[in-house]
Amino acid sequence: VQLVESGGDSVQAGGSLRLSCAYTPSWSCMGWFRQAPGRGREEVAVISSDGTTTYGDAVMGRYSLFQRYDTNTVYLHGTGLQLEETAIYYCAAKLRGHPCTLSNDDYEYWGQGTQVTVSS
Repeated sequence: VQLVESGGDSVQAGGSLRLSCAYTPSWSCMGWFRQAPGRGREEVAVISSDGTTTYGDAVMGRYSLFQRYDTNTVYLHGTGLQLEETAIYYCAAKLRGHPCTLSNDDYEYWGQGTQVTVSS
């Protein structure tokens, strides 16, 4: 299983992020999680193999998660970024089984992470 994140960057508060996760092979659930310095891992959003998405409370209405089957890539777009959203963002996969939850304990495979830094 390979998960490769990209797109991390430094952005100003109020700006946007565009992250991608290239994956092999197929999966049941794909999730994005983030970990800020000194804090635990926090759920961001998850997507099922049928395209159903679930978002964490902190990003609801500001983030969008979708997949492109032709490129085997899942994309995470976010707007209105806040300082406290500075974190390493990870994608993770669960190969079998549903439902797709926001619990990071349910995900078996993790990418290396990509840094997003939000500054004032």
